[in-house]
Amino acid sequence: MPKIDLDAIPQTNATGYPPEYAGVVEGRWYRRLAPVTGLTDFGASHVTLKPGAWSAQRHWHEGEDELVVMLLGEAVLIDDFGRHMLRAGDVAAFPKMDGNGHVIVNESECDCVFVAVGRPSASDCHYPDIDMHLDARTGRQRRKNGTEF
Repeated sequence: MPKIDLDAIPQTNATGYPPEYAGVVEGRWYRRLAPVTGLTDFGASHVTLKPGAWSAQRHWHEGEDELVVMLLGEAVLIDDFGRHMLRAGDVAAFPKMDGNGHVIVNESECDCVFVAVGRPSASDCHYPDIDMHLDARTGRQRRKNGTEF
């Protein structure tokens, strides 16, 4: 059946961030939609941000377009151009290679929920505010000086 039973997909707040960068995403809970639906051309996640939680560290991708559709609540999109309120029904798009680091932060008192859509394949990811770069060829996170975590 094409309708997805979200309750049947376990939520996780797992992260691959090194411990010093992981705290801000502890309140990010997500369900990966593509694996359970058989989608292979793109990935999608149903994301809940608890109050105070971030979607990620501020980042941008070399080889992945991203699209976010806000479903419930509100949050602040922070990017190179400033702070932008996102409310239910709003859509944000992040073209690959644009160099515009972005993050969604729930500064409200209530949960916010959105769907994030992107490519399921790995691409280099840059984190302009922290000392980290994700190398897609190896899957390893490195400091900007090239040393691994």
